[in-house]
Formats: sequence, structure tokens, C-alpha cells
Amino acid sequence: MVQRICPMAQMTRLARRLATILPVAALLVTTGAPLMAFSPSPAEASELGRYSKLPLPRYVSLKSARVNVRNGPSRDNKVNWLYLKAGLPVEIIQEYDHWRRIRDSDGTEGWVYHSLLSGSRTAIAAPWLKGKAAYVDVYAKPALDAPLVARMEPGVVSNVERCEAGWCEVMISNRDGYVRQTEIWGVYPDESFE
Repeated sequence: MVQRICPMAQMTRLARRLATILPVAALLVTTGAPLMAFSPSPAEASELGRYSKLPLPRYVSLKSARVNVRNGPSRDNKVNWLYLKAGLPVEIIQEYDHWRRIRDSDGTEGWVYHSLLSGSRTAIAAPWLKGKAAYVDVYAKPALDAPLVARMEPGVVSNVERCEAGWCEVMISNRDGYVRQTEIWGVYPDESFE
């Protein structure tokens, strides 16, 4: 039996309640449109972060369930919005001391303190299809003719175990399977890692 996974099932009770109370501009719980065209692959990254010595840009995930995103790299800068979901993938595009400028799948940018980010890789299922009657299929093996193990609605967040040859192994709701790399946001096109 194929399990259908939806993004609302992943939200905590508090996040669902806050999403109905707080203005949308102040709270980003889920994400939307893709930015794949604007994100170079790690091989194309032309620089290393001055402070971390890691490639820029690069994908990471939110470590904390409450992450303030500021309009500049210090606690003196205004908080523009608040993420309320640990594990969301974001892209680090700039560094300044202990601060990282991030971009989410909506294209929204801001600064967060480095300790609120994790090197664990996660991805969002086809955020560009959100609101449409579409699914991202999760296969038992990295092949289109393999049996389906789940179908993710756009916006569902999964853990990415590894990517190779256009396929990524993901873990979602205690199910392990493979998705096509082009159907998730949080990995670069043709990126390989274990």
C-alpha cells in the first residue's frame, strides 16, 4: 500500500495554531516556488566561506524549531520573520562572522545565527507544485519502474540520505525510498553525496 504524506501532517500542533493566528508575512511555516535556476551546483561554487571555509552557496537545514531571520548579521538588526519548523532546507549564500545569509525555497533571504543551522540535508517535495493536484513519487529503488513506497504532496519535508545519478534516497515518515533529484528543493542538480 502506498502511503500519502501531506505537509500539514508534519506541522506541530503549535505551528498549526500559530499559522492561523499570526499574519502570513510574519510567519513562514511552509515554502513555495523553486529557485533551482538561481542556485549553482557545488562544483560551480566559486568561493569558500570566509569564516566556515565551506563552499558558498550550500544547502543546510534549520536545527531549531524557532529561528529568527533578521535583516542584517547581528542581534541588533530587526527580526523580519520566524521559522517554526526544524529541518526545513535553506541555502547559505553569504557569511559574516557567526552569521549566515540564507535563502529559502520561496526565494526569501535573511540572516540567521550559525548555531541555528545544521549540516543535515533535507529537501522539500516540489514546492513549485504547491496548491496543484500533483505528487512526488517515492520509489523502492532508483528507477521509474520500481514499486512505489509513498507519494508526497508538494511541500513535504524529507531527510536526504544521499544523492547519485539523478536520484536521492530520502527518509519520510519512517519510510525509505528514492525520488528523482529534479523533484525536490534542497539539493543541487546533478549533486552527488553520501
